[in-house]
Amino acid sequence: MDTIAGLFSFITTPVSWIIVQFHSLYGAVFGPDSGWAWGLSIVSLVVLIRICLIPLFVKQIKATRGMQALQPKMKAIQERYKNDKQRQSEEMMKLYKETGTNPLSSCLPILAQSPFFFALYHVLANIADGKTIGVLNQQLVDSAREAKIFGAPIAAKFMDSSEKVAALGASLTDVRVVTAVMIVMMSLSQFYTQRQLMQKNVDLSVKTPFMQQQKMLMYIFPVIFAVMGINFPVGVLVYWLTTNVWTMGQQMYVINQNPTPGSKAQDQYLTRLLKHATSHGEVKGRGKKKIVAAIVAKGPDRNDNERKFITALSKQGLAAQADGSVIKSVESTADSDAASGGAGKRQQPKRQTKSQRQTPSKPSPKK
Repeated sequence: MDTIAGLFSFITTPVSWIIVQFHSLYGAVFGPDSGWAWGLSIVSLVVLIRICLIPLFVKQIKATRGMQALQPKMKAIQERYKNDKQRQSEEMMKLYKETGTNPLSSCLPILAQSPFFFALYHVLANIADGKTIGVLNQQLVDSAREAKIFGAPIAAKFMDSSEKVAALGASLTDVRVVTAVMIVMMSLSQFYTQRQLMQKNVDLSVKTPFMQQQKMLMYIFPVIFAVMGINFPVGVLVYWLTTNVWTMGQQMYVINQNPTPGSKAQDQYLTRLLKHATSHGEVKGRGKKKIVAAIVAKGPDRNDNERKFITALSKQGLAAQADGSVIKSVESTADSDAASGGAGKRQQPKRQTKSQRQTPSKPSPKK
């Protein structure tokens, strides 16, 4: 692991500099040698990195949805050229090029985080050995080395010996309890994030091997995190737990605001959107209008959720427009005009004068 981390040594200086800047801020509040000061510095590093990676996350969402949409075509190519692997690969590449889809785009956020992750691991490993690194001088290294989170030094690992833990001024029990809890939380957050994606934000109308692969990853990734986690310092566990929680929250926001077409999340979103449109008589918000406009543009290619939404709008006397707005439907307006017009044509009996009411009416002449 140290060899791999050494490959990313070029970024250890920027990472250590960012940590030091945050530490100077939190150190003024909690004290420079406090575990909270160093722990929150790592958390803030994660937040800063993830904010910078938001554009890549957007690309990841588009790439994932693009891959889901291509699954039927990919399956057809695999069946058609199942005996010719070379031709199969060529047709796959041709399909990616025509649709502008890149399978690797879904891995961009993870790949972009890797240098920072390994750099942080390298920094913490040096802190554990009492060595300076990047902009961390000996005074800061000693401060970080002695800093503890719930009794566990940020440079300690689950697999460390009792002698090494004692050298960091802590007990092996404290270190193993804290790291075990963090590893479990890290694995559970990873599992929940993937499960949320599979249950709510996958097109249920398309059954492909891609979905089976995602289900497998839902169980495999948490196990990988758990196995690797016992060799991570507490500071790295703080980093990875924070990034998992960020990913979970970010994904929840995307699922609620921009769900995958055909998914359970889209059905729930359109139900909320229908309630919003009927209660206000219009669609408010650029994001909502954009989704309505996309549904209108699909025409007959709408999925079941979208057809149900358009039908429900019609029953409420509303019609979705190409610009994403919602107006009263033509049928509803015509019915209203017909009703008001019929009432206008109904003549009221003419009011009689007092003399006319007192004068008896003459009988009609007999034939």
